[in-house]
Amino acid sequence: MSRLCAVLTIFWLTAVLVTAVYLRSEQDRLFYKRWSVRRQQSQLRQQLWQQQLVLEAKINPASILRIIESQQEENGSP
Repeated sequence: MSRLCAVLTIFWLTAVLVTAVYLRSEQDRLFYKRWSVRRQQSQLRQQLWQQQLVLEAKINPASILRIIESQQEENGSP
């Protein structure tokens, strides 16, 4: 009986340790995935911000006036 108890205890301890290692590796994988998604979101947010600045510069009344004036100069119209 004591040998059976020792074998079951060793088996149980091994199962607990294997489960702990599995959960730890799964946690690391999820942490890396979350980190990479946040990094990608940050990059997309920065690209969107840059595109918004470009768009605002194009639709700004002062820039539209400059575009019209440059086109008039190219055409030779006063």
